[in-house]
Amino acid sequence: MDAVTLRVGDLALMSSYYENALALVPLEERSRGTEVHRVLGRNGVPMVRLVGTPNLPRWNQRDAGLFHTAFLFEDKASLSATLARAAQDPRGTYVGSGDHLVSEAFYFTDPEGNGIELYVDRPRSQWTYNAAGEVEMTTLFLDPNAYLQDHLTEAALTAGPALAGKIGHVHLQVGDIPTARAFYVDALGFETTVGSHPSALFASAGGYHHHVAMNTWNSAGAGPRAATLGLGDVAITVPQREELDALVARLRARGIPFADEGQRVVVTDPWGTQVSLAVPGTTTEELLAR
Repeated sequence: MDAVTLRVGDLALMSSYYENALALVPLEERSRGTEVHRVLGRNGVPMVRLVGTPNLPRWNQRDAGLFHTAFLFEDKASLSATLARAAQDPRGTYVGSGDHLVSEAFYFTDPEGNGIELYVDRPRSQWTYNAAGEVEMTTLFLDPNAYLQDHLTEAALTAGPALAGKIGHVHLQVGDIPTARAFYVDALGFETTVGSHPSALFASAGGYHHHVAMNTWNSAGAGPRAATLGLGDVAITVPQREELDALVARLRARGIPFADEGQRVVVTDPWGTQVSLAVPGTTTEELLAR
């Protein structure tokens, strides 16, 4: 998963929040007409593109769109340092935590209501699977204060943006699960990892627990999105052009419109969420040009 694009109403506020709460740093910026595009990341890795679009209305959380962007950290100390930063920034809201068996996670919303997950994975050797071959995930209580006491270090807190991180997965709100499965699994090519829930679907590539998730917990029956603030683009990296060729063939066979830009294929899901799939090597300059 690559940098997530968010359309924001107050670029200065949102950029400041992500810099302070998540220890991201601005990497590059570009003005495009009335919009300002700013890319933030850690250790040179782009993680969020904020697009200042002040004239758009705020999105309704019962519509299709973003459930949360999940920021994956390399170890518990790095996660704890970011958790401590986010918890101390009053502009965001802490909304919960969970031991999911495959990962440990803490949840926030940013000042404009976009969901955020901060998490660390357990080793794959510790993941378990049910009789149907689905990875087992649940939500067990995870005490944030105890977690900080056990894992927060002064070194990790001081290192801040120098510590590595990346987008681990993106969780979406959709109108219904069968339509989401037809698009994200059948058309895009992800493999289902948990498909037994009636109101949620988890899918990935390469055996990961999930790179994308879709749920109808707030958005059952939602139709196509209006132009609003919130999620602007879900970016996915594939190994090479051959994967894009296979994707194009699947999209054509299903009559799904797309744009093939050579190094990137852009398609829109059934609810109007843009999804970009590209070969490796996207630069910050190219990200700003999208």
